Amino acid sequence: MNNLLEVKKLYKSYSSGRGRLEVIRGINFDLPPRQMLAIVGASGAGKTTLLNLIGALDRPDSGSIRFEGVELSSLPPIELAQFRNRKVGFIFQFYHLLPEFTALENTLMPCLLRGMALPEAQQKAQKMLEKVGLADRSHHRPAELSGGEQQRVAIARALVGEPKLILADEPTGNLDSATGEKINLLIRQLHDKNGLTSIVVTHNEQIVARCDRILHLEDGQFVEKM
Repeated sequence: MNNLLEVKKLYKSYSSGRGRLEVIRGINFDLPPRQMLAIVGASGAGKTTLLNLIGALDRPDSGSIRFEGVELSSLPPIELAQFRNRKVGFIFQFYHLLPEFTALENTLMPCLLRGMALPEAQQKAQKMLEKVGLADRSHHRPAELSGGEQQRVAIARALVGEPKLILADEPTGNLDSATGEKINLLIRQLHDKNGLTSIVVTHNEQIVARCDRILHLEDGQFVEKM
């Protein structure tokens, strides 16, 4: 089976008051299609930085990230933007919904960025909101929705463009345990139903238990856990 994602000898550092701070230090891993991978580790271990690199929100200092055999570092900015919009769905801890827009309008944004006509985008977004259980909340703005509902909108937005890879950064970190478990179950169900490949950064043991594979990140490197 060909891997969807291949990461080799990845390094990333940032400037700090004490010089360069190495955040990612020589990471290697492969991700086959349809796998749900959990990345766990303490705060500051480099988990979010790693997701940002894989999602082409940031560039590594060195190393290789290949998606479907294509080296991301070889792509010009416009093609990287197309990669983010067409191939990747992002789910964030704090939702990042636009407050002035409704759930439907937030969800259809990726479709409009692709150049899709508004009526078609609205239809796709409404169907996606139905899949996440928000058919009757599509015209509500984020301030009128609960935290769990906002995260469902964020999930709908991530999936509406039919991406191949989902990158979820602490998707239940801002929710109470009961709501978090519902979102956890929804992500797994949508992952399976849509044939997705997913990377989930999380401290939530219930999410970890539902993942197919676990990698432990410490000080910018993956470590073996007994």
